[in-house]
Amino acid sequence: MSTAAPAFPHRICPATGRVVAAAAEPLIKVNAVVAVVSLLIGAVAALLLVLTRWQAVHLLPAVWYYRILGVHGMNMLIFFIIYFEMAVLWFAGTILLNARPANPKLGWFSFGLMLAGTVLVEWAQWSGKADVLFTSYPPLQAHPLFYLGIILFAVGALTVTGLFFATLVIAKREQRYEGSVPLVVYGAVTAAIIAVITLLHGAIIYIPTFLWSIGLIKSIDPQIYRMIWWALGHSSQQINVAAMVAVWYMLSALTIGGVVLNEKVSRSAFVLYVLFISMASAHHLLVDPGFGPAWKIVNTSYFMYMAVLASMIHGFTVPAGMELGMRLRGYTDGLFGWLRRAPWGDPGFSALVFSVVVFGFVGGITGVTIGTEQINIIAHNTMRIPGHFHATVVSGTAMAFMGATYYLLPLVFQRKVAFWGLAKAQPYMFAIGMLLLSMGMTFAGSFGVPRRHWDISFSQALFDVQFNPAVDITLAVMGIGGILAVTGALSFIAIAVKSVFFGEKITTWETGKAIVGIPQGLTNPPVHVAHVDQLNDELHAESRGIAGATPGTLVLVAVFLLAFVVYYFTNWKLLSFLWKVG
Repeated sequence: MSTAAPAFPHRICPATGRVVAAAAEPLIKVNAVVAVVSLLIGAVAALLLVLTRWQAVHLLPAVWYYRILGVHGMNMLIFFIIYFEMAVLWFAGTILLNARPANPKLGWFSFGLMLAGTVLVEWAQWSGKADVLFTSYPPLQAHPLFYLGIILFAVGALTVTGLFFATLVIAKREQRYEGSVPLVVYGAVTAAIIAVITLLHGAIIYIPTFLWSIGLIKSIDPQIYRMIWWALGHSSQQINVAAMVAVWYMLSALTIGGVVLNEKVSRSAFVLYVLFISMASAHHLLVDPGFGPAWKIVNTSYFMYMAVLASMIHGFTVPAGMELGMRLRGYTDGLFGWLRRAPWGDPGFSALVFSVVVFGFVGGITGVTIGTEQINIIAHNTMRIPGHFHATVVSGTAMAFMGATYYLLPLVFQRKVAFWGLAKAQPYMFAIGMLLLSMGMTFAGSFGVPRRHWDISFSQALFDVQFNPAVDITLAVMGIGGILAVTGALSFIAIAVKSVFFGEKITTWETGKAIVGIPQGLTNPPVHVAHVDQLNDELHAESRGIAGATPGTLVLVAVFLLAFVVYYFTNWKLLSFLWKVG
């Protein structure tokens, strides 16, 4: 880190000592605020949807169910996540590198484009002019302003990504840091590269679709649309994965002094994301007849396995770094003494742990399983699919972003976290709710319950569909979990809004004692009692290596692998029941 005083307007963060550029701070704030507004819209829509899919309640009529489903998808999967990721890019490119932002005026113009696009999409969906669901497959056609809004949003986000890269160049040229960029920034770079790939695919497909909607193009081939669209629709969630993992490393260090076991290994895992994770989009196309078996097998085996390897690397290095960090602080008793004595009352820490656990155990295991071609044939378009991505995008990414927010409120917004008691309980409420929701969806899908369908009984048809009575239980679990998760999300929104607009202003605080409204990682920064390099030397001298220093994590990894084997085997066993050999 450069020690020279920067020549641009700035302030010094009292907790971290980092330079906060005056031009970057408001860009971080506005993107984070709009992200929370999008989360509010998406959460309200989620409550309406879960009370409709819960067949015993069946709240919405068919038209409004499909309309709200589109609203929920756009706000949660696109607007909330990407606005927050734009805030992460401004934060990582400037504050983490003590640098000034590249062309903040263009940054504001880009934010304006994104906001204008968001308003157009919201108008089109709520007014009933874009009842085409999140995927908007042709020949379904929305109002031209719907497509134009998505294009404007994508162009704005793509421009911010370009400004992020330019900021990195400026920081390097002005020697604001030494050596390679920090690992958290490296993760943000990974997310930005995937964002460029993703948004370019969006432009490739949405521009001609817009021209089709205004009559300049006669038709859009549905199969070509699906192939290119999923390079946007699925890959956009891989931006989330890279950003989420970067946040994991940041929260690990801030909350309990977590260390990075091996920089090269962690950075190599991020590179695997760039090279292979977009290929995993193919699992949405495995039931499409227009793609050859060789293409399907390569994309859902070799390419996907490399992307999964990256997540498994991070899934070990992050918890292991947390364990080693705690042991370096003196918490060395037993296998899990470090975990038992961790700051579970810190919402940043609890959100981090729940993000890692639910993303890995539920989202990761189900994702790899349904990404297998043979199993995908019976799982595709059942509720197992939303069960999977609610465990990854929502339980994983959204939970990580919520945890980061509890630290960004004092560090960037310079406000105490409001409703502190509620804030400490919120991650538990949200995580338990999402776990019930995801598991309920997954098991309902295992009984064949379709995704996206308004009435699974087909009561208005000439026939009546009868599911296993257990389906009623799984849908009830989904409904209860959904209500609890939405309550957790609304609690987070209330905390964020009260903190940002009405919270107690802070500029500095005394360290060494607990302060209501400020996470303990800031008031009592974690300090190691031993130096990492010294400990590593001792470990290698004893021929135990890092693995020997993290026995608790090794046990947790073994539990994960056992759960994966059992679930994967069970799916193949169920699949074998369909094979009649006579």
